Amino acid sequence: MSKIEVKNIYKIFGKNPGKWIDAVKQGISKEELLAKSGHTLGLKDISLSIEEGSIHVIMGLSGSGKSTLIRHFNRLIEPTAGHILVDDTDVVTLGRKDLEKFRQKTMSMVFQRFGLLPHKTVLDNAAYGLSIQGMSKTDAHDKGRYWLDQVGLAGFENQYPHQLSGGMQQRVGLARALATDADILLMDEAFSALDPLIRREMQNQLLELQAKLNKTIVFITHDLDEALRLGNRIAILKDGELIQEGTPEDILLSPDNEYVAAFLQDVNRGKALNASHAVNAPRLTLTMRARPAHAIERMKQYDYKFAPVLDGKAFAGLLRLSAAEDAVRAGLRDISSKVEEARTVSADTNLDAVLTHMLQSTAPVVVTGDNDEFVGLMSRARVVELVSPAIEGGNGDGSRDVDGNATATQTPAAPASATTERDDAPEPPEGAIELDESLKNKPEKAPGH
Repeated sequence: MSKIEVKNIYKIFGKNPGKWIDAVKQGISKEELLAKSGHTLGLKDISLSIEEGSIHVIMGLSGSGKSTLIRHFNRLIEPTAGHILVDDTDVVTLGRKDLEKFRQKTMSMVFQRFGLLPHKTVLDNAAYGLSIQGMSKTDAHDKGRYWLDQVGLAGFENQYPHQLSGGMQQRVGLARALATDADILLMDEAFSALDPLIRREMQNQLLELQAKLNKTIVFITHDLDEALRLGNRIAILKDGELIQEGTPEDILLSPDNEYVAAFLQDVNRGKALNASHAVNAPRLTLTMRARPAHAIERMKQYDYKFAPVLDGKAFAGLLRLSAAEDAVRAGLRDISSKVEEARTVSADTNLDAVLTHMLQSTAPVVVTGDNDEFVGLMSRARVVELVSPAIEGGNGDGSRDVDGNATATQTPAAPASATTERDDAPEPPEGAIELDESLKNKPEKAPGH
């Protein structure tokens, strides 16, 4: 459910912005507007839907309009045109008293430069928003003390801001914002002034707090790594316009234009993407009760060296073709004693970690879900393609393997019990699964061939 609806927001800075709004709506450029009128176009037709309980990141370069936009949410900046709805209340139409109440109760803000009062103690700063609301000093201090503890600053209540490090000062700012119990948290470049290690710690703490509090957070940053790590959705602005908006995966895997693609060049894709992006959806599996001869027949039919074995929906292990052949020679009734353990990863394991597992094993890496439920097998070709999209032979869409073999376009993983048909293959028999091309029973190709 949407908590915030941004509808067709325009912002023109200058003496008479209303005079030029029609020209902007009709397509006059930012440069033309400045040359003809001396006015500056800050935002142009921005529309966003921000879900309740999500972290929605707004990012862009300096001058893109991201900080201008977030200041419209609590009307620190007035829009030239458009509407901002919070729980169906149009913030743009609020009178002075209602706006003050809205700012005190509904939204809190964390600033890049901390915004602490230097003459007040850490505790007084943390409780400041509550004091403004009229809460008694005792109650405000009790609540401020609680939130200082939550952000790791217990024992620093009587210190002053100048006695704290930058990271600690920002924790005070975060505690102050959380103490008001506002539903919405606005964070404008909140971690940008911090050194990398402290910044990482603050990101971790924000995610931990969000898991408990489920706030609606609008987070401004110019750092795509930070956006990918924190955001449930990301909006990218350029020159006051919304260029692309979507999930981190949408942005990373399908940039809409060269501007967005340029943002992605230096991103560590191995940390930003996870196993769910490179898993082969299961088609067919073996059960622990499968007869060895049946297993061999099906594995040879699809030319597989391995097949996953399930115990109900849970992953039980892998069966090698050679092990199934040994079972036939030994006269075994089923394959259960020949099933071997395999390396498993959860669907949210990042691809850097997945690659480590792949390098440590000749067998396929298995992706499992809750209660060890089988999700699928990792595609080596897809992992390499995603981590290194510019590699020769890879085009980023999963339609070609790294060694030139055609592969199916990546599809979302299905439940382990599902089966799918393939036009160029016989009816899939019970007890087998389609593996990645690199796992088939064929000679390995030398690198580069």
